[in-house]
Amino acid sequence: MVELLSPAGNLEKLIYALEYGADAVYIGGSSFGLRAASSNFDLKDIEKALEIVEEAGKKLYVAVNIFAYQEDLAGIKEFLRSLADIRPAALIVSDPGIFNLAKKICPEIDLHISTQANVTNLEGALFWQEQGAKRITLARELSLSQIKEISEGLEIGVEVFAHGAMCLSYSGRCWLSHYLTERDANRGDCSQSCRWNYALVEEKRPDEAMAIFEDGAGTYILSSKDLCLAEKVDELIKAGVSSLKIEGRMKSIHYVATVTKTYREIINKALKEKDDFVFDKNWLDELNKISHRQYTKGFIDGPGNDLQVKGPVSYFKTADFVGLVAEKNGKGCKVKIKNRIEVGDELEVLTPAGDNKQAKAQFCDEEGTALTEVHANSNAWFDNDWPVRSLIRKKLKDA
Repeated sequence: MVELLSPAGNLEKLIYALEYGADAVYIGGSSFGLRAASSNFDLKDIEKALEIVEEAGKKLYVAVNIFAYQEDLAGIKEFLRSLADIRPAALIVSDPGIFNLAKKICPEIDLHISTQANVTNLEGALFWQEQGAKRITLARELSLSQIKEISEGLEIGVEVFAHGAMCLSYSGRCWLSHYLTERDANRGDCSQSCRWNYALVEEKRPDEAMAIFEDGAGTYILSSKDLCLAEKVDELIKAGVSSLKIEGRMKSIHYVATVTKTYREIINKALKEKDDFVFDKNWLDELNKISHRQYTKGFIDGPGNDLQVKGPVSYFKTADFVGLVAEKNGKGCKVKIKNRIEVGDELEVLTPAGDNKQAKAQFCDEEGTALTEVHANSNAWFDNDWPVRSLIRKKLKDA
């Protein structure tokens, strides 16, 4: 069985990840987890998250994958002692020092090697296997054939990132953010400076910023496209990958739910149909509804020649996330509004299971008074039988 591993930046997103088909969820603590800007989980939240996950029969992994400095070690030891009491299914680590501490402090918790550890060959993977790691998240820079060769040579699990944002630096080891803003990406505080628009300045004309052009579209020399391996899931399964990972602890509920459900459907169909599997292009349409940069398959087919954004760094989507079903009763569904909806709007409803539903917007307030429009941060009642935690979208007019 291939695991689908989804991100969660808070408890609400964790619940949505599970509801929409994740086998396991990974989270970060309030420190030491490479996503300082995410809301993250304090120790009480981690305990609650584990309770929710185990009740659902799933697994919880906690990222402790910063590269630690000497002054970090006391806090890391204390954090690991707390995790030893909580007992998540695994810790995700990259620093050999943290790996060594975790083996001593919480030996009963599995250790997974983060992609930040840059495992790109079988000997490197065997090293971590001999140290006691139970899973290795391979570097994003590997091809399908390289992944297959490494997987076949191991007794432990292999994990691969299948979807989400990528760092232009090698396996995410970047110093640009720290250099430009003193925010250290290797300690979870990346300023996303690779997404900025750059110009060329000549030494003796510092006030004249000159644009850099490439193929007439301009050059954004540091900005990567987003990874999307949806069309490669069946091949990754055949290559021996045991876990497909979705990037995005800082992404929205809409992103987590949409991507998780889409990959869940692909995995299920690939496992069921095996050699008869045929990819459904509707899955790509679904993934285009979330906000994303241009998609790329990265290095999976060989050297990554299609990674770089060669025009303005834009985000694309074909639908707006406009609401979520918070509760339902005999009157219908109470919807938390995220974006403006007008009466008569054509809506699409993403449900945790089954096909998307179509509806024409009709709604009222809590007293039953019909409304003509609703706006973000309000509630409205819809006379529809949609499951709780369904997400409501509106197709963009120019999509």
